[in-house]
Amino acid sequence: MGATGAGDNRDPDRHAGKARESAEGFDALPPDLLEAMRQIGATGRASLGAAGDTAKALRTLVVADVALARSAAGRSLAFGGMAAAFGASAWLLLMATLVVFLSRQLGWSWSVAMLVPALLSLVAAAVAGVLAMRYFEHTRLQATRRQLARLGIGELAEFMPDPDSPVSARAASARNPPSNGHGAPAKDEQGVDVTPP
Repeated sequence: MGATGAGDNRDPDRHAGKARESAEGFDALPPDLLEAMRQIGATGRASLGAAGDTAKALRTLVVADVALARSAAGRSLAFGGMAAAFGASAWLLLMATLVVFLSRQLGWSWSVAMLVPALLSLVAAAVAGVLAMRYFEHTRLQATRRQLARLGIGELAEFMPDPDSPVSARAASARNPPSNGHGAPAKDEQGVDVTPP
């Protein structure tokens, strides 16, 4: 019993000696290897930080793009409503007033008198319709789709440059609209046309 107890008392010294040897062994590594290990650790931390920054930037882009799309959708609906209002009310009111004025005061025939207010209404409806379509373009989340495609996500990924390319995604999408090589629009796996961002 006494021998076993004495052996147990020496055991911590033996473990402490092994720990010292292992620490001395780590310190005994060549300085080049220690520096390389430090650089690998620093590079890993920097890569992790860069990935976090990229995720934050992409989140900011998506939020801004959705806010722009929401605002543009409201304006598009407003101008669409204006186009409908001008198309309907201007047709009815101007036609009634101008037809009476042109036929009674100027002596024009009824057909010519009705054509003038119709043309004015069509011009107002066309202007409002063009404005509505222009604002509706912002609802397509173009910037987000370009950046996701550049990261290899989505149907536009094969048409975008690599993420490390200096070419901007906007310039690449303007220069190379998706096509199948014959001038027809490219199609995704479901057969739907791929629209450029």
